[in-house]
Amino acid sequence: MASLRDVVAALETAYPPGLAESWDAVGLVCGDPDEPVSTVLFAVDPVVETVDEALQIGADLLVTHHPLLLRGVHGVGADTPKGALLHRLIRGGAGLFTAHTNADSADPGVSDALADAIGITVEGPLSPAPGPALDKIVTFVPVGPAIGAVHEALSAAGAGEIGDYSHCSFATAGTGQFLPHAGANPAIGQVGKLERVAETRLEMVLPRGRRRAVVEALRAAHPYEEPAFDLLEMAAIPSSHGLGRIGSLPEPESFARFTDRVAAALPATAWGVRGAGDPEREIRRVAVQGGAGDSALGAAVASGVDAYVTADLRHHPASEHVLAGTGPNAATPALVDVAHWASEWPWCVQASEVLTAALGGSVEVRVSRTRTDPWTTAATHPETRRPPR
Repeated sequence: MASLRDVVAALETAYPPGLAESWDAVGLVCGDPDEPVSTVLFAVDPVVETVDEALQIGADLLVTHHPLLLRGVHGVGADTPKGALLHRLIRGGAGLFTAHTNADSADPGVSDALADAIGITVEGPLSPAPGPALDKIVTFVPVGPAIGAVHEALSAAGAGEIGDYSHCSFATAGTGQFLPHAGANPAIGQVGKLERVAETRLEMVLPRGRRRAVVEALRAAHPYEEPAFDLLEMAAIPSSHGLGRIGSLPEPESFARFTDRVAAALPATAWGVRGAGDPEREIRRVAVQGGAGDSALGAAVASGVDAYVTADLRHHPASEHVLAGTGPNAATPALVDVAHWASEWPWCVQASEVLTAALGGSVEVRVSRTRTDPWTTAATHPETRRPPR
């Protein structure tokens, strides 16, 4: 049987905590890592209904997308709503784990699950996260044993790591030249005499955070009194991580039919699905972002997609967006606004499959179908008429 520690490790491998925004609160909220886990329930929200469900099915762990304790707290007394939920989980022998903005930016993550549910083939992130910040150090070492010593020192300081490889470097042969002046103590040559030395140009990448350590290691290991080196900042390379996704439908379809497609793909909510744009506009390329996404309207426009699917769109940004371009050849994408909960629910299925693949049959996984969307009723005016298909 798997332990809670095993489950957490599997989830954090898929949704690395380092991808979370600085303001977020992700990871294990309560639970003993050494306790066994036989059943895990996945849900969007840690609320009374999902806690009830977890305890009713005998789950050892409730995994949610939204945090219970997003803001700092000074206590979790059972006389507070959130404290009461934690006390119930602990008394019932269940832990709580959260994967929030780290799951949003992961590859695959929340928006991949949304795109897959709608039937979109993903091409990449809508708002790519930059890759790791890297520098390159270039130095020049006299031919001989010093090359190995300098290379090893730089590697030990953190240079030369690329993926699962270490000690990575590139070396080329050349000739160095220098003229020692009075006061110098050259390792090779004499004061006042121009010296030419067979040298090796050594290049290695390094994490920007290791810059000082690598330079200090170079100076300590290099045989020259004043070693020459270049330290170059490398351009950021977009990664497969980031918010939102861009992709394509199998075949073009009208915006009205596309809106129907989205509604059929997601769990039913009182909010439903709303579309802003010409119903007859042809839709092929689509951007999606699970959760609140009007902050990414600019990225959706820049991507050149035909439609953008997200949640919690506000009136004024949406109105101004639609005003910027309408008609079948509009420059801005049509908008599809769905319920926040519904846009993120497909992730629960994805995460459950991730855990099953990581731990096999040692853990039973369940996905909550309890609707925790806060909106419970909706009404349409009798005069409202939907545009013809």
